[in-house]
Amino acid sequence: MTGVDEVAVLRLVAAAKQGDAMAFGRIFDIYHGRVHRYIVAHTHNPADAEDLTQVVFLKALEALPRYEARGIPFGGWLFRLARNTVIDHARTHREHADLGAVMERPGNEPEPGANAVAREEIEAVGQALVALTDEQREAIALRFFAGLSAREAATAMGRQEGTVRGLQFRAIAALRRHLGLDADDEDRRR
Repeated sequence: MTGVDEVAVLRLVAAAKQGDAMAFGRIFDIYHGRVHRYIVAHTHNPADAEDLTQVVFLKALEALPRYEARGIPFGGWLFRLARNTVIDHARTHREHADLGAVMERPGNEPEPGANAVAREEIEAVGQALVALTDEQREAIALRFFAGLSAREAATAMGRQEGTVRGLQFRAIAALRRHLGLDADDEDRRR
């Protein structure tokens, strides 16, 4: 994961396994934002995402005594918990919020015209994401919303790193096609 020192995280994990609450707090601080963004990308509901993020960290705290590195990055293990939590939530709650709710920020009111353009762009991206396969969406969410490395995303998805890179490459190509970005590139080359 960009900006995360895996060796330092493993030291924190070892301390947390010994009952050091401050160490687990630091782990929470390191990963909370990324886990939350990942969950928001899947639930499209900031309130549900906050609740599910807390569930992920509770599950992590409960499972931490059984965690063994074995060459698997801690972030990948944590995001596998997050992924399973999102899947469980989706199975029990079939409601989907408006994609625009994810992008709204209280107190940050854009111009009315800019808001309409932004909503159209958000809807276009949302439609493009729906056109991807489930695995491609998952790879994009883990890599870009959560900020995981390909290796960590592979761990979370239970796939090989090369497979995740391939899914990501194909997803980006499909998004570009769906959003008409490839046509712009061809026009510039002419």
